[in-house]
Amino acid sequence: MLKRAIKTALSPVKRWLQGETNALLAQNRQLIAQNHLLTGRMACLEVRSRNSLTSLADAEFKVSSQWGEDGIIDWLIERADVPPASRSFIEFGVETYRESNTRFLLQNRNWRGLIMDGSSAMVDAVREDGLAWTHDLTAQPAFITRDNIDDLIRSAGFAGEVGLLSIDIDGNDYWVWEAIRVVEPIIVVCEYNAVFGDVHAISIPYEADFNRVQAHFSYLYAGASIAALRQLAARKGYSFAGTNSAGSNAFFVREDYARRFVESSLKNIRALPSLIRESRDESGRMDYIAGTRRLERISALPVVNVLTGETHRLGDLEGMYSREWLELMKGRGEGGVAGP
Repeated sequence: MLKRAIKTALSPVKRWLQGETNALLAQNRQLIAQNHLLTGRMACLEVRSRNSLTSLADAEFKVSSQWGEDGIIDWLIERADVPPASRSFIEFGVETYRESNTRFLLQNRNWRGLIMDGSSAMVDAVREDGLAWTHDLTAQPAFITRDNIDDLIRSAGFAGEVGLLSIDIDGNDYWVWEAIRVVEPIIVVCEYNAVFGDVHAISIPYEADFNRVQAHFSYLYAGASIAALRQLAARKGYSFAGTNSAGSNAFFVREDYARRFVESSLKNIRALPSLIRESRDESGRMDYIAGTRRLERISALPVVNVLTGETHRLGDLEGMYSREWLELMKGRGEGGVAGP
């Protein structure tokens, strides 16, 4: 009886303490976010002052992006001098939007934006973070295909020239970008699969319901090669500006803007191989294989040559990597030693 009475008497105190703790944690998270944003803004001032770079990697810094894309995007926007009427972005494949290519752009430059992902968790996260009311951001849950992408963008109120398009859907990236007609981005960021090499213009065959996790246990089979994206970009009227140092995202600038600065401001415009070791074994555990061993893991799977339309097994294609890429992989740990 006494124990129960004490517990009942202390219950309001416990609730008060829990409330105070939650409030302090929320305040701490807010302060950390504000500090990250302030640090990013300071980095912007330094990066924007550079009229020329050895490569895009020199502009990298990370606030909300995964691999330093925040800095590259800000530098490209500054050099392109995107007009006020075009200061909007579209990004899809954002998961909860807490790590993305455009979150810092939204918060730092206050651009209007559209984000899409197959999970509705994105909408909840955007509301929890206060972005839904502090910025002009449309969060639209949708499973994206090449057949619905234009309608999704148009129905969200976006059309014509936009400042930035970012594509990262771990699968049909090439086919979806090819299908987009409703907007004309000034800058395009698109994920490429460096495991597919830099020689052949290849992509996974289009499947509307493609799922990277289900396609192959390794997680290595998705997307398109950098050669395929460069071919598509040129066909759409874009110049290649380079990739991030992680070898995961490629950057393209529409030719009417690229003529202003790309070749004159970048001394080295090239694509880099990836050092990311995210492969899984058949039981689903990460096994950290690297370099050309990643290609061997998926050699039996099909890819489409986007120039000819022919389908090949990856293992039947010869000369997947240029000599430069092979040298870079060797110099940067190509051996593929198992990780921890």
